[in-house]
Amino acid sequence: MTFVQIIDYKTSRQDDLNQLLDRYVSQSQGKRTVTHSIVGKDREAKNHYVDVVEFPSYDDAMKNSQLPETDTMFQEMVALCEGMPTFTNLDVVRDENLNKMLVDRMFDELAMSGDRSVAEEIFASDYVDHDIFQADPNTSGIDGLMADLAMWRSGFEFTFTKDEQLAEGDFVTTMWTWNATHTGEFMGLAPTGKKVSATGQTTFRCKDGMIAEGWWHYDVMGMMRQLGMDPMKSMGS
Repeated sequence: MTFVQIIDYKTSRQDDLNQLLDRYVSQSQGKRTVTHSIVGKDREAKNHYVDVVEFPSYDDAMKNSQLPETDTMFQEMVALCEGMPTFTNLDVVRDENLNKMLVDRMFDELAMSGDRSVAEEIFASDYVDHDIFQADPNTSGIDGLMADLAMWRSGFEFTFTKDEQLAEGDFVTTMWTWNATHTGEFMGLAPTGKKVSATGQTTFRCKDGMIAEGWWHYDVMGMMRQLGMDPMKSMGS
């Protein structure tokens, strides 16, 4: 279970404290178990700061607290603070990244169902799709997105497995595996019944609670070879 520690303190020497934290990160490289750290400044109270530190688990946090570098850093931190910092220890019981939830709906709902109403709930009306496999590598709007999806759904019965997913700011990148059976005509090739697979990754940019832009990168050549197609001939080379 993810564990979060909230450190609450007051200081008029935040620049010095930032330098201390930078030294600590450098000195404890390869030893500390912190996965994420955010420092916030109180807009309403002068010199009031909150540091939110995330660990994979409580046990990992305890290992980190026992490092000599951590003890030294804390003693120097206290010297820079106005009074003793206070600590709140939290076991995370709910953790939601709303952008990841949007992207999950794309793979888990829209791709599986082809339901336009789902697309309208999660994609911006001016969505832009980048996919070099398509005739127009820069497709705009939900109509273009649905036409592209219809092409794949008419040619294959398929599922996506989300192998890994990373979210940073407005962007969510998903590494996936696509497993499919060739059940319909695809690029002029009659149904073969062959089972094919491909790996790839998609990066979506989210804005105002909607998916605004996407970039697709996947093993088109490998997929076409599995179908018995000549990739160069099929793609017009």
